[in-house]
Amino acid sequence: MYRKHKQRRSLLGVGLDNIDNHKRITRSEKFAIIGGSEETHEKMTETVVKTFEELKKRGRELEQTEHQELVEIIHKSTPPT
Repeated sequence: MYRKHKQRRSLLGVGLDNIDNHKRITRSEKFAIIGGSEETHEKMTETVVKTFEELKKRGRELEQTEHQELVEIIHKSTPPT
């Protein structure tokens, strides 16, 4: 007998512009942000936090969100550069 597993999703952000060799990692149950310069890491973290706030406002979980809708929310949540 096979058990159906509850679908689990998480977001992963990877920053590639680190030149100071500082290891930056921010983790949560639903996301991980790894690397990047201090500025990039902060922006990625802010984006993902705002993304989850928007999902909560919509009464949705990450697992219930279609790919295209999630892309739109992430773009809307990204701070200006």
